[in-house]
Amino acid sequence: MTVSRFGVSLENDLLEALDNYVLTNNFPNRSQAIRQLIERNIVEKKWQCNNIVAGAIILVYEPIKRDLINKMTSIQHSYHKEILAIQHFQISESACLDIIAIKGQSYRLTKLSDKLIALKGIHHGKLVMTKTDDQYIE
Repeated sequence: MTVSRFGVSLENDLLEALDNYVLTNNFPNRSQAIRQLIERNIVEKKWQCNNIVAGAIILVYEPIKRDLINKMTSIQHSYHKEILAIQHFQISESACLDIIAIKGQSYRLTKLSDKLIALKGIHHGKLVMTKTDDQYIE
């Protein structure tokens, strides 16, 4: 990959915010931080355009809640084309963690995530999406 150098002018408060971001996130330098911010912006733009993205849905839940597992399974079957794999962990006597690997159009993945997270008995849920290898700026 070819790297190009360019100059950037920032107000002092923005430069200070960038330096704090670099420190807080343990970036080796400002360039890495700016690169990551640009990549994040590109990925989020891809989500809005409903491009193909990959990601994971993380769920923490109480498996003994009445009918929760059946409802989760029913929703997951409706999105079988988007679900790549599901990894299940028993994290305590009364809590489970599922990591659902997904790939598809961002709006479908968001819909799937929203349906699962909204179920009664889900204590915490989060959707994480990123671009796929073939999803660069067009």
